[in-house]
Amino acid sequence: MDDDARDSRTFQVADHGVALSPVPPAPIRSSRSSRAKHADSAAARTGDDRFTLRDFAIWCGTPILIVLLVRIFLVGFYEIPSRSMMDTFVPGDRVMTSKIFNLQRGDVVVFKDPNNWLNEERSNAIGGGFLIKRLIGMPGDVVECKGAGQPITINGVEIDESSYIRPGVEPSAFPFSVTVTEGHVFVMGDNRSNSADSRYHQNDNDHGLVPIDDVVGTGLAIYWPINHIGLLASHHDVFKDVPDASSGSAS
Repeated sequence: MDDDARDSRTFQVADHGVALSPVPPAPIRSSRSSRAKHADSAAARTGDDRFTLRDFAIWCGTPILIVLLVRIFLVGFYEIPSRSMMDTFVPGDRVMTSKIFNLQRGDVVVFKDPNNWLNEERSNAIGGGFLIKRLIGMPGDVVECKGAGQPITINGVEIDESSYIRPGVEPSAFPFSVTVTEGHVFVMGDNRSNSADSRYHQNDNDHGLVPIDDVVGTGLAIYWPINHIGLLASHHDVFKDVPDASSGSAS
């Protein structure tokens, strides 16, 4: 076909409204490029799936951090060394306490040694210079006993402590009368015949009372040994008929 015929056909096609456009050539696939992309994708997946040292630190560190925060701010753990709180606790019991509390009569409380009580009987320490007793008197309360065979009275009301005092033990073998000052509490052991508590320290700087600021926790549960595991009863009902003291209560 000569050039004139080819040009004639071209013009005829163009006159029918069809524009000629060149067909783009098919892309040339590079097997090397494809393999490289596949390798990069595989490497990325491998990198994402790899368990790194950072992952290990997160997996192990997060639970440890949570436990530490709970231990520091929420709960405490103590071992009972003495017989002063029998039969609520026996030596060797391990107790969990709450660091968040609103003190009430009947609470089992852990507190810092207020005035060198431990120098008289070191075996009462539950570790770190702390003691554990039951809270009997709140600020403003008048706590009294007329002697052996007589009940404890608070603000003139007798209380029945048989639910927590060790069986066969008197509420107090000797008489006493204490007015609890503001910012303090009066504490006693459940084994009254073997507890150097607020009754025995009335000549110290706080007259046997424990500063509320020295209370670090209230008892929640015995967590060891297995056969002693259980929640602690606060026996608030024992004090339900005791009137509030005129000076108010602890915050």
